[in-house]
This record gives sequence, structure tokens and C-alpha cells, in this order.
Amino acid sequence: MLASSCPTPITQPPAKRRWLWTLGVALIASTFPTLSADAATIRDRIVAVINTELITLSELKSFTEGEEKRLREQYRGADLERRLHQLEYSALTRMIEHKLQIQLAQKKGMDVTDEEIANAVKEMKRQGETVDDSKPETKKAIKEQLTLMKVVDREVRSSLMISEIEMQRYYMQHQSRFMLPEEYRISQILIIPRSSEDREQARTKAAAVHAELKRGADFADLALRRSDGPEATKGGALGFVRRGELLPPIERALETLEQGQLTEPIETPLGMHIIRLEEKTTPQFRPFAEVKNEIQGLVYRQKSEDVYQVWLRELKNKAYIDVKF
Repeated sequence: MLASSCPTPITQPPAKRRWLWTLGVALIASTFPTLSADAATIRDRIVAVINTELITLSELKSFTEGEEKRLREQYRGADLERRLHQLEYSALTRMIEHKLQIQLAQKKGMDVTDEEIANAVKEMKRQGETVDDSKPETKKAIKEQLTLMKVVDREVRSSLMISEIEMQRYYMQHQSRFMLPEEYRISQILIIPRSSEDREQARTKAAAVHAELKRGADFADLALRRSDGPEATKGGALGFVRRGELLPPIERALETLEQGQLTEPIETPLGMHIIRLEEKTTPQFRPFAEVKNEIQGLVYRQKSEDVYQVWLRELKNKAYIDVKF
């Protein structure tokens, strides 16, 4: 059950709520031992009750501190206030969800060992993260994350099964994702200017080479003798390239060519290019058998998220949640 109430004091709370409220004041007061309970509630307050646990405003502010700083640097006025409100709302939702999952893990006796924490720290450091595991709060945060992973693995992911029919359905519904783009097999003669002042000479040389090719000169022979590109030793052959891998001016020129035709000299920052289209393949779909493992992972992630959301909703429905925000 999700309830929402304003943060005004409750003069005669019901027995259960009175006990929770009293516990909250006691916890807050312990955070500020030099203050009275009344003074503490001014400095801090309860923003949510989740079963028998509390979330205080200071905890919420600590949770959003980094993102709030970024927003304050980037936005101003009403736009800033709106974004801060959205941030606090989404952060409080995540904190409530985390509390519920941790509570379930504790109820079911799921614990995270010191060895698991140490292994997680080792892996994080191996991946280049800076982790100060000498701080108790760091270990606590890591333990919480490992607990969340463990409870979701056991309660959600462990029961998931992906059928062949589901994978085939995904393949049919997302075929464009598994389409191979057009491929071009091309050869090139590249004229590279020797200096910025030499670009006009490169254009003249490229025009002369192009004219020879138009008169029937052998492309491979001219590439070997006149091209400055590293592929000149192979008669200018560049092999197969896919749409999207070429410089835009060259790709645009190739779109209009038929097999065996030449482009006009094309100028790019590299120099002057003369391209011959040797072969063009049409777009085609990768066969299901080839992408089956990839699809299995995609369907698993999608199904995991769907089942997780249903499970989380049921967890909330069974809980006592009172939001005072």
C-alpha cells in the first residue's frame, strides 16, 4: 500500500503509526545528540516509512547530492526547481525499492559474506575503479549492492526460461537489427598533395589519371605507377567495405555507380580519390542460426526487466509504505 501525507505533525497517530513516528524521532535525535527531539525534527525529518524502516530527508539529500550539484550548475529558476523535484521523487522511489528488496533478502536469510565483498572490491579495482574499502560506509554500500543483485538473481532471474519460439518471434519482429548493410568491393587511385600549396597540382594529376582511365588504360597498372595510397602495390584493390565505413563524399559517389564504373576525382582532406566499383552486394539479413545466441541475450534482458517490474510491483503492494514528501 502506498500512502502519501504532508509532513505536518500528527497529534494523535494510530498505534502502529505512533510507534513508527516515535522510532523515527529517536533515530533522528541520535544523529544529533546535542539537540532535543523537537529540534532534531526541524533539522531533519522522515520522508518515507517502509514497513518498519525509515528514510530521512538527510539520507535522501545524501543520495541525490552529486546529481543535484550537476543540475544546479546547469539550470536556473523554475526549470531547476522542476528538475530537482523530479530528481528527489525518482531517488526516493529507488531508495524505497532498495529498502524493500533488502528487507526481503534479510527475511529469506540471504547474506553477503566478507569474502564476496572482498572479491567485488578486487574486481572493481581490476576494472580501474578507485575503491577505498577501508571506509565502513564503502563496504556497507558494496554489501547493499551485492545483496540487491543476489535477491534479484534468486527471486527473478533464476526462474526465467527463454524458448525457441520467443527467440524466433524476436528475430521476425526486429529483422532490421540483423540486416547486413550494402557492401562495396572497390579499387582506388589516391593522389596525395605534398603540401597545402600542392593541392592544385594534385587536382591536375588526378584529372590526367582519370582521363587515361576513360581512354581505356588498365586501372591496376595505373594504380601501381601513379597512386600514392598503400594499396597501390595491390593494383589499388581495397577489398570489401560497408556502407558507413567510407568518407561521405566517396559513399555518395558510389551510390550512383554500376559495377565496373569510375567516379570522377573526389577531393577529401586526404587528397584526390578515383574509385572504381568492382562489385556491390545488396543488403541481406543475417540468418537466425548465426544470431541465435545474440537474440537469446537480448530476449533474456528484456524479459528480466519485464518480470522484475511485475515482481517489484507485487513487493510494493504487500508492503506498508507511507510517503511524507
